[in-house]
Amino acid sequence: MANSALEIVGLLLTLIGLIGAAASTGMPMWRVTAFIGENIIVFETRYEGLWMNCFRQADIRMQCKVYDSLLALSPDLQAARGLMCCSLALGGLGLLISLVGLQCTSCIENNDRAKRLVLIIAGSMIIMACICVIIPVSWTGHVIIRDFYNPLLIDAQRRELGEALYIGWVASAFLFAGGCMFICCNLQSEGKGSERYVYSRNSDYMAYPPQPLQPLQPQQLVLLPQPQPQPVLSRHPSTSYSYHSRYPSVRSGIAYL
Repeated sequence: MANSALEIVGLLLTLIGLIGAAASTGMPMWRVTAFIGENIIVFETRYEGLWMNCFRQADIRMQCKVYDSLLALSPDLQAARGLMCCSLALGGLGLLISLVGLQCTSCIENNDRAKRLVLIIAGSMIIMACICVIIPVSWTGHVIIRDFYNPLLIDAQRRELGEALYIGWVASAFLFAGGCMFICCNLQSEGKGSERYVYSRNSDYMAYPPQPLQPLQPQQLVLLPQPQPQPVLSRHPSTSYSYHSRYPSVRSGIAYL
């Protein structure tokens, strides 16, 4: 019952992490314009994402433009695109596989070992999705911080961390928690089930070599002594009082005299 509740919690954590990863992939707020300088009145804000650039002027609605060519993008942006798409694919596939191995589902019946194996595979895929999310998000954050303190760049070229990066970090944490919960719960159950079949080598039993079979020999017959008849006591009087005895009776003594 406890494992079933933990599996449901892991499923919810994985679903939340997958939604956060999808939101982080589609949002254009990866790089945000940094407001540096004495002029606090800024009329334009620029956002840079994986798929588009967006501009926002004062209270006017945001205007976005999708990148024209994939080959014109920088290598780190292309790698971030590929890793985020891989994370969504691995997370979604792991979520679907975990539904098959849950104890509350009847997809696999009368085979607990197969259910545990399915959940371990699903947890491994979810952790791989977490790694695919955290690598581009952390690398982009590192590049933004490095360029922010670069003295060779002007203020207009500096960027700040966008909301999509924070959502990506939180989503990777949820994915990692969900995947670890699937793996740890089923590995612990597997260890408990295998304890019944573990034998200790430090035992007092000794192994003896097999002895050769000896041919059967005919044995002599032994005659057992026949038991002598014992007198039977009865409640009814009997007419016969004579029986064989080693000791003479009283009547026989008087007759001898």
